[in-house]
Amino acid sequence: MKRFALFAAAVGLVLPVLATAPAHAQATRTWVSGVGNDANPCSRTAPCKTFAGAISKTAINGEINCIDPGGYGAVTITKSITIDCTGTFGSILASFVNGVVINATGSGGTDPLRIVRLRGITINGSGSSNRAGIRGVSIVSALEVHLDNVVIDNFVQQAVGDVRTGAGKLFVTNSNFRNNGVGMGMAPTSGTLNVSVDGTAIEGNGIGIAAASNVNVVISRSVISGNSTNGIDAQGGQMAVMNSTISSNNVGVQVSSGTVRLYDNSIMFNTTAAISGATTSFGLNRIVGTSGTSPSPAGAATDALGTQ
Repeated sequence: MKRFALFAAAVGLVLPVLATAPAHAQATRTWVSGVGNDANPCSRTAPCKTFAGAISKTAINGEINCIDPGGYGAVTITKSITIDCTGTFGSILASFVNGVVINATGSGGTDPLRIVRLRGITINGSGSSNRAGIRGVSIVSALEVHLDNVVIDNFVQQAVGDVRTGAGKLFVTNSNFRNNGVGMGMAPTSGTLNVSVDGTAIEGNGIGIAAASNVNVVISRSVISGNSTNGIDAQGGQMAVMNSTISSNNVGVQVSSGTVRLYDNSIMFNTTAAISGATTSFGLNRIVGTSGTSPSPAGAATDALGTQ
């Protein structure tokens, strides 16, 4: 009996500790709500107010979801994580700042994946002037970044500015970047950056897509239109554009240096030139309006140039 009493007393001492331990742990899934509070644990029933409040309570490679429509504030991401507002309206208003800064360094080996995913989010830099934010998404460090169904507008610099300091990958799918200084600007300071852009509209920016040295870009099924300077701007990188529309820009495709390969595109109604600089064509490109520099065929004059 005495031993049972001692055991019961020991359990009584341990249970409070066990009960409080989970409160200090990071959750694999957290939640934000327009009526939440960042003092909350960010659970489904006690959500946080902002992405910044939720990220500190979310484990590496965890996920933040939006319960209801709301503006959830600018955020700096330093680890593998998913922010997904698919099915509701989750937005970031970022006047005079960056909307999302991605700096997943994986320091100390605690985060070897270093993968960041953003889905179903609107990022707006609007303020007292037409373009007031700095960058919509600023990528400083990560191995992989995925942008899926992301709308970014009204930023002075880039909707997506990728200036990471090492090799990595960027995947953009079904997104819209409009009314920014540059829709997408990629200029890593070291390493090779591989970029895939699919089903995306890049409209009404200063420059549509610009790639510096050590950048490989594949653009497919996308619209690059109404950009006041250049739609496609190769500044040392390698770019392949296929099944896309390049229209109503000042120059449709500008090649200062680097390589641009074209296949099955509609390049139409660009003001100064459809193409300026050397490009390679794999065929089936439809060029209407001021042509500029004619592309060079990739192979002999057959029905399928350069194919094997």
